[in-house]
Amino acid sequence: MIEITRRLGVLVAGVAAGTAGILGFAGPTASAQPVFPQPPQPAPATVTQTVVVAPAATPQSLVQPNVAAATAAAPGLAASPGLAATPGAVANPGLNAAPVAAPVVPTIQPAASGTLFDYFKERNVTLEPQASKDFKALTIVLPMPRGWAHIPDPNVPDAFAVIADRVGGNGLYSSNAQVVVYKLIGEFDPKEAISHGFVDAQQLPAWRATVGSISEYGGMPSSVIEGTYRENSLTLNTSRRHVIATSGPDRYLVSLSVTTSVDQVVAAADATNAIITGFKVSAPGAAAPRPAAPPPAAPAPAARAAAPGLTQPVGLPG
Repeated sequence: MIEITRRLGVLVAGVAAGTAGILGFAGPTASAQPVFPQPPQPAPATVTQTVVVAPAATPQSLVQPNVAAATAAAPGLAASPGLAATPGAVANPGLNAAPVAAPVVPTIQPAASGTLFDYFKERNVTLEPQASKDFKALTIVLPMPRGWAHIPDPNVPDAFAVIADRVGGNGLYSSNAQVVVYKLIGEFDPKEAISHGFVDAQQLPAWRATVGSISEYGGMPSSVIEGTYRENSLTLNTSRRHVIATSGPDRYLVSLSVTTSVDQVVAAADATNAIITGFKVSAPGAAAPRPAAPPPAAPAPAARAAAPGLTQPVGLPG
């Protein structure tokens, strides 16, 4: 009996030692040092002036832009969760909350051939050139960077406004922006028409696209494409936007081209980016569209490096 007791004592001691060993391996959990967020870096300030072509505007007038906080885009409606039952209420199976589906925006497929001018000609639509002086049908804002100026350019047929860099350049080519406006007289489908917005750029010599998008711009059908092409011995980078704008019963084609030589894209980047992002088209009294988001990048990283964004906004003569 004493021997049995001793064996039980040994067994209990062994179990206790094993338990202590297990508990001994469970050390304290590792802890990381807290990471403090870095203070945000201040964004570089950009000084711009804007010339606006607006109804009743004085020709060649310069208007200081109003500084206003940009309104954030309203996020899409989230699916509504089921309604919580009120105590004592009887649930009605016919009133189950359904998710709110976002409206489906049809995608416009780019046309494979035929420029906008070809499209309008086939449908007997007349393009009536518009002059910036006394033009009141639309409000057009063309940003004017420092060192740029309005110039007459006989090489731009039906020019509404042409501005160019009077300070930079490489001695052979000056960065420039051109706006052309046509009143469209005749019947056509604006969304079908804008699907041809890429074709004129794609017909340029040695064209290489970098980015492009067909989507609404301030509620108006619009296309924008960027890329490089050859002109004589120069490689040029260009961004081209077409907008089909409606003002009352009338419709207009508004086209912006911003072009610079490839060896000047870095030096002119701020100016050209301001023009592209600050360009606005709206009907009188309508809210101006938010700055356009950059179009999705095409799979051409080397070419995209030669296509920087454009700089400050400059307006058109009234």
